[in-house]
Amino acid sequence: MSGTTATPVIDTHVILRDGDKILFSQRGGPYGYGRWHMPSGKLDRGEPSSEGAARELFEETGITVVPSDLQLVHVVHHRQDDEVERIGLFFVALEWEGEPMNKEPDKCLALDWFTVHDLPDDIIEYPRAGLLGYLNESDSLLTEHAWQE
Repeated sequence: MSGTTATPVIDTHVILRDGDKILFSQRGGPYGYGRWHMPSGKLDRGEPSSEGAARELFEETGITVVPSDLQLVHVVHHRQDDEVERIGLFFVALEWEGEPMNKEPDKCLALDWFTVHDLPDDIIEYPRAGLLGYLNESDSLLTEHAWQE
């Protein structure tokens, strides 16, 4: 360890539920192309986390959620590689409005609902860790992911 202060990327992920169904986005960009994850994105500097999560959800899906209707349900500290680490804040939307639509077709191949009993096999590992932490009602709010050498 070098003793330098970590400067992780802070990501927000929104678990949008309709009963036992969860909305997933299929990646169209180079990272994880064709694989699934929940609507997510990077927090902007100076932006409160719940506001960033609401913003990202709207930008990607057109779904409106009031930031106070987002409940933090899990945190993932993810080691992407030797240079980059991420803090993922996973929120569940308690109340929301709208019909999901793909507002970023250059980054997203599809939006689809999957039941909690039949999740897609190819969810990207990092968001999968946060989703399972929430669904399995883990005793810990924190998952440390990909830190083993």
